[in-house]
Amino acid sequence: MSAQPSPQFVNRLISETSPYLLQHAHNPVDWYPWGPEALARAKAEDKPILLSIGYSACHWCHVMEHECFENPSIAALMNELFVNIKVDREERPDLDTVYMNAVQLMTGRGGWPLTMFLTPDGEPFYGGTYFPPEDRGRMPGFPRILRSVAEAYRQRRHEVRQSIAEITAELQRMHAPLDGARTLSPEILTDAYRRLSTRFDHVHGGFGGAPKFPNSMRLSFLLRYWRLTGELHALEMVELSLDKMASGGMYDHLGGGFHRYSTDDQWLVPHFEKMLYDNALLTRTYLEAWQATGKPRYRQIVEETLDYVMREMTAPTGGFYATQDADSEGEEGRFFVWTPEEIHTLLDETDADLVCRYFDVTEEGNFEETGKTVLSTPLPLETVARLKEVTPEHLENVLARAKRILFEAREQRVKPARDEKCLAAWNGLMLYSFARAAAVLERDDYRAVAERNATFVLGTMYVDGILYRSHKDGQNKFPGYQEDYACYAEGLLALYEATGNVKYFCAARELTEVMLVQFDDPQGGGFFFTGDRHEQLITRVKDVFDNATPSGNSVAVDVLLRLALLTGEQRYRERAEHILQTLSGSMAKMPSGFGQLLGALDFYLASVREIVIVGPPAAAETHDLRRVVEEAFRPHRVVALLNPEDGDHAQYVPLVAQRTMHNGQPTAYVCQNFTCQAPVTTPDALRAQLA
Repeated sequence: MSAQPSPQFVNRLISETSPYLLQHAHNPVDWYPWGPEALARAKAEDKPILLSIGYSACHWCHVMEHECFENPSIAALMNELFVNIKVDREERPDLDTVYMNAVQLMTGRGGWPLTMFLTPDGEPFYGGTYFPPEDRGRMPGFPRILRSVAEAYRQRRHEVRQSIAEITAELQRMHAPLDGARTLSPEILTDAYRRLSTRFDHVHGGFGGAPKFPNSMRLSFLLRYWRLTGELHALEMVELSLDKMASGGMYDHLGGGFHRYSTDDQWLVPHFEKMLYDNALLTRTYLEAWQATGKPRYRQIVEETLDYVMREMTAPTGGFYATQDADSEGEEGRFFVWTPEEIHTLLDETDADLVCRYFDVTEEGNFEETGKTVLSTPLPLETVARLKEVTPEHLENVLARAKRILFEAREQRVKPARDEKCLAAWNGLMLYSFARAAAVLERDDYRAVAERNATFVLGTMYVDGILYRSHKDGQNKFPGYQEDYACYAEGLLALYEATGNVKYFCAARELTEVMLVQFDDPQGGGFFFTGDRHEQLITRVKDVFDNATPSGNSVAVDVLLRLALLTGEQRYRERAEHILQTLSGSMAKMPSGFGQLLGALDFYLASVREIVIVGPPAAAETHDLRRVVEEAFRPHRVVALLNPEDGDHAQYVPLVAQRTMHNGQPTAYVCQNFTCQAPVTTPDALRAQLA
């Protein structure tokens, strides 16, 4: 076998661990990672900074790299005129947030790749997203942009300074203290529900038009609103959305898991990258919907998705990987699409005909006029069986066998690249899903995955009181952001509820205490995105709106409320209440950005049940009591499992103090509104108390 040729170019990114940065390590661009060396050079030479931000699964990031950053003449121009810095947005969401806000102020839109031009002090003065290598219609080519920006910085510095002043003032205004203007009441939830209803797509589910994102946090809020009020329309919106997403091409019908978003309004053709956080949040919502409705399809989606994460997104260490690319062999979606000929080659004629009909695989295809098809299931199995004149049982057997064959054949294709860094916040979101699924679905393998993840993160990424943002190749990088602490604490509390192991509760509380000290905003309320020891940027941002992941402040509210109930310490509830009050006006007016916080407000306003189950973990009677707690959708509760032999548990979780087994039998205690009911030892008695 001949040796691979040595790369023609190598830049400073070769020493990084981020897969996204390493993708650019052989560009002819003289890239720097963000850090003192690059900033010092810009100041010493009085050169503007070209900041490029993206992530490894971003299709258009790959396009701009190939067209511009691999182009020697464009790279030479970049090297001559700028100090060039490349940033992985998943490692540095602080930088991404600041400069994405800036480009949205400048242009009215954002996205990745993010292309920003800064002064040596990091002040933004011009920006955009993707730029082509030459002029295309009304879109200027990247070389033209480079020359114009460099000329403005050299020759029109006063205009640059004026632009900087305007942008910086607006950025600081965006993160000024918020003014909570409403009393915390159920009317906020009702106003939010009504506003969400007006944006709902009553044909295809979801909110708005194309491109359409899953918005699982809004759906989870609607489930809670239905549970609180009995409003059936709220549940119908959730079910329609979940049904349509699960039947569309955004769901991977062979391998499990969801793609990032749908390029159309029908959930049919996705943007094919798979993100850990989407799959964590969607499994959470589908699991809750299964508890609420009992629909077997929802449980199937949860299990197929978590099985996908175990198979393809879990490191040997127990950490969860970040993303899988949209592209393989240079083409978006190539790994996932099919032709009728490919299916007929793998299956016998009769089975292939049934499979193509069920997954809507046609000669014309549905993917970008390629003649290839993104698998979807537009018709129910029973309908297809009737149309093809077979029994539903026969079709179900054919599909089960065919899916295995197609999946194994697909595994022989060139797979999309995988970003194998582990991010603390995203690991916390997925830890939560595995822990909840372990408890609700009684899956010991899911519990084992969750516990291995906690062992990895707490043992490797949490060092000397610092939770690190990113881990890859044995290295921790970047002290964690507020969302890292909040999301991982939330996951640990779910794992504590699932296992009764008090060490997970203690770790969650410890992370929360660090968050309370290092990220606090005593003037404006809530938490800053960066800690008080973090590098100083042009503004200190605060994360209050849900984006692709929930707001760190919103997650913190839920964590604080649960800690208050488990410990009896009202300081936790008071901190949560202050954040809710601060954001009360925004929640009702802009519910699309506050799905997670609306769910936390629902929990705050509810009469929460405090449930303690005392009994040997392996006892069948203990299991039966636990089963009652999880058999229905009960979002307004906290649960503690107490092993009678664990004498230290009450020292850390006062809720379990003085709880013992009644007459030597596993026993459940239910308290609500400062009043406790009589302890019970049978499932029926517990079910009656929870009714």
